[in-house]
Amino acid sequence: MKRKLIAAVGVAGMLMSVAACGGDDGDGGEKTGADGFKGQTLTVWAMDGSTPPGWTKDLTAAFEKKTKAKLKFETQQWNGIQQKITTSLSEDNPPDVLEVGNTQTPAYAATGGLADLSDLKSEIGADWTEALNESSVFDGKQYAAPWYFANRVVVYNKKVWAEAGIKDTPKTRAEFFEDLKAIDKKTDAEPLYLPGQNWYFFDGLTIGQGADLVKKDGDKYVSNLADPKVGKAMEIYKEYQAFSKAPKDKDEATPQQAEVFAKGNVGAFIGMGWEAGTAIAANKKIEKDIGYFTIPGETADKPEGVFLGGSNFAVAAGSKKQELAKEFLKIALSDKFEGALAKENGVIPNKESLQTNLSANPAAVAAAPAAAGGGTTPLIPEWAAVENDPNPIKSYMTAVLKGKSPAEAAKQVEAEINKRLAQSS
Repeated sequence: MKRKLIAAVGVAGMLMSVAACGGDDGDGGEKTGADGFKGQTLTVWAMDGSTPPGWTKDLTAAFEKKTKAKLKFETQQWNGIQQKITTSLSEDNPPDVLEVGNTQTPAYAATGGLADLSDLKSEIGADWTEALNESSVFDGKQYAAPWYFANRVVVYNKKVWAEAGIKDTPKTRAEFFEDLKAIDKKTDAEPLYLPGQNWYFFDGLTIGQGADLVKKDGDKYVSNLADPKVGKAMEIYKEYQAFSKAPKDKDEATPQQAEVFAKGNVGAFIGMGWEAGTAIAANKKIEKDIGYFTIPGETADKPEGVFLGGSNFAVAAGSKKQELAKEFLKIALSDKFEGALAKENGVIPNKESLQTNLSANPAAVAAAPAAAGGGTTPLIPEWAAVENDPNPIKSYMTAVLKGKSPAEAAKQVEAEINKRLAQSS
């Protein structure tokens, strides 16, 4: 059975035991005395938008009260962040705690730049959702902690669905296809806007088939696109795409799918919940017609596989404040603050039991059921090069949609994928 995170009193007790260990040597060391970590400042790099004001204010107050140290958040931009983090981790004075993208975590861990947090996992992470924690583990060790996540949902136009006579949202993939057929037959709307290269949705379908995009060949990784399970995922994608007039050689950002949806003549699209805001910005009138539901899977009891995008918290191996950093994580990842972040930012928390905090956010409510069965792109340092433009996975998808069999399309791109996987990380 899963158990709850340690209670706040447990955190306080641990802080008291740490405080008894030694004398306070200020900002340059880790020893503490009766005043805890007084005189030290913990620096946390967090991405723009990740730390909402209410959560940040309350967390800072709780951290400073418990540790007597100061907490300094430094907001970072996503553009160029991978190189910035890589550089900082190699320097003598890195930030103490860093928000890192979940799929990027293995690459940072492989360089030796992240501290081993296995002891923290055993202390407070017994009931982290397994699928959400996978990206924090590298070579069997816990090099980060799962923080927050998001995944794709179906964003639909209630008015179009009503015109088609559809009274409820689908619970299975087959029901979804029947609904799309009804929209096609009974309305003038495009049933589904799905461009040919929405490859994160395809990755989710692959996860749903129990497959991976790479496989081990001796001591190296190679393309696994020829796997029949991957081919099955692509065939499902092709069934979806048949309901769309979107180009087969473009992705969801070319043009922005939410802006296409905003025109009011599209039944649904598959995307992130926040994309509804993009649609509303383009056409305020559509706001009242927007609804959300979980991407349905083969059976009603199991949603479709989804790509889990999100962030982990990591501690720099070069930080001189390892224990203070862990105290921060114990507080930030506690039920109280994980729940508060989910409520304020509408993101999936690291534990299923905290999903009740999403009740006021319909997009997040739709996303949450799929999280436990979700996954990511391959969690290996070598994977990053595969996604570089031109992305061969996208080329594979377009080839299938234009008539190639999945096996033929895989053969066309596997040499390029293998070449990229062979690059040093």
